[in-house]
Amino acid sequence: MIMRSSRLLVSLAVSFVVGASGVFAQSCPGDCDGDSQVSIAELIRGVRIALRQLELSECPVFDTNADGRVAVGELVAAVRAALEVCIADTPTPTSTPTPTATPLPPQCGDGVVQFPEECDDGNVDGGDGCSDACALEPGGDVCAGIPASNTEDYRAVLVADGLASPSHVSGPPLDPNRIFVLEQGGTVWVVVRTSTGYERLAEPFLNLVDRVAFSGGVFDERGLLSIAFHPDYENNRWFFVNYNCRAVACPPGVAAGATVVSRFLRSRDDPNRAEPDSERVLLAIDQPFSNHNGGQLAFGPDGMMYIGMGDGGGGGDPRETAQRDDILLGKLLRVDVDVADAPYWRVPSNNPNPIEGELGLIWAKGLRNPWRFSFDRATGDLFIADVGQQTFEEIDFQPADSRGGENYGWDIFEADSCFEPDPAPDCPEPPERDAFVFPIHQYGRSLGASVTGGFVYRGCVLRSLDGTYLFSDFVRQGIRTLDVVNGAVTRVGEISSSIELPDGLDIRSVSSFGEDARGEIYIVDRQGEVFLLAPR
Repeated sequence: MIMRSSRLLVSLAVSFVVGASGVFAQSCPGDCDGDSQVSIAELIRGVRIALRQLELSECPVFDTNADGRVAVGELVAAVRAALEVCIADTPTPTSTPTPTATPLPPQCGDGVVQFPEECDDGNVDGGDGCSDACALEPGGDVCAGIPASNTEDYRAVLVADGLASPSHVSGPPLDPNRIFVLEQGGTVWVVVRTSTGYERLAEPFLNLVDRVAFSGGVFDERGLLSIAFHPDYENNRWFFVNYNCRAVACPPGVAAGATVVSRFLRSRDDPNRAEPDSERVLLAIDQPFSNHNGGQLAFGPDGMMYIGMGDGGGGGDPRETAQRDDILLGKLLRVDVDVADAPYWRVPSNNPNPIEGELGLIWAKGLRNPWRFSFDRATGDLFIADVGQQTFEEIDFQPADSRGGENYGWDIFEADSCFEPDPAPDCPEPPERDAFVFPIHQYGRSLGASVTGGFVYRGCVLRSLDGTYLFSDFVRQGIRTLDVVNGAVTRVGEISSSIELPDGLDIRSVSSFGEDARGEIYIVDRQGEVFLLAPR
């Protein structure tokens, strides 16, 4: 993480200076604001410039040799200036113009987060969840220093545009200043928070276009469908993607269009680049048709990775995959991915049927096309949005204490209505019906035709939405809400009319939602934009 890298480099530079002899060069390197002293905040700024996370214009006096960059030696000179007395080169202060630079942010420890701080708990003590450099630490309060709002009036802040069929957005743990946006065709982009807003970096984080099957058509459900960051991503650099492979890139023995779940590594030296040759394929699952791929990856509060698999498509589940126990289609899978070497996964011992092999990964069944599922950060409850066939869209619920084994009914049922009882003549009635888990919410075709699942809001800023599940429908515009208590819906709502949009833009086709490290919610419009939901 940037702030941790800054702290490390500053510490190294201090060690070098303390152990060195001689007097530092008297040129006030690192004195960004021209006050004849160099603060810790200024040193961190210099390190961020050296790491190419800030422009040199943020503090040009670090570049003492005027070569357009900041080297370790120049950082060392700045540390010397901080440890001793910064004296101007020339005897008369008027002979050398005062360097100009943008104002420094408030000192870490003032209790208010301002970029590039990740947290600010009002002190500079490390080990309490917010480090002495205002960087998030494991187990810390991600909301420390973030002002909250009680408003029920919202705005959609544009954070990225010009995207080609964006399909997903996610943020890694402990890094609230960076999100990753997927294009369905196979590209992963980094969007960074800046002092003035958001910026999509010019170079992609990962380019899988040559491996991903996607035609570019609006009805093509294949492509690069999700990304998930390991809970220890900051240290192990592992992240996972779910995509459909094109023929030339599929693993041996796997047909074109198959679902591929792979692990990659982030670059060791650049947090904004992945190592494209680091791919390790965990699973490759054949898809009989091009639709109903599912595609969601997400880590649960138990540290396991969950994979949503559609029924394989074709309309009406012609191969009856969702109810079969000998195939992974139409299932929710639960996988232990803390395995460094091939096959890079194992079956969790507490799965419902932890047999050896891929079938031991099945956690729940009876799904048609789970298009986005998510865990409530506060309770651990699981929400699954399952796209319907011809009559209903549904939201399914799994409590945090579930031991798995749920059957959500498809294709015997569509939502809570009988769909295809074959081979039985009729759908089950109680008590046999009690073996199925029915939706906590469903709606018919007058309200939409393709549900897009979202998240229970647990972010720092929007108190009025705390505990509210947000979702949408790809076909019908609108941001909808559910209040859920003990697995039962207590209120159904919509907040679209309360969201102020940027001039000239709308949110027409919500293909996904996303969360950053703080739990703030992002809305992905397949037209090419990503928005942050914020207070007005």
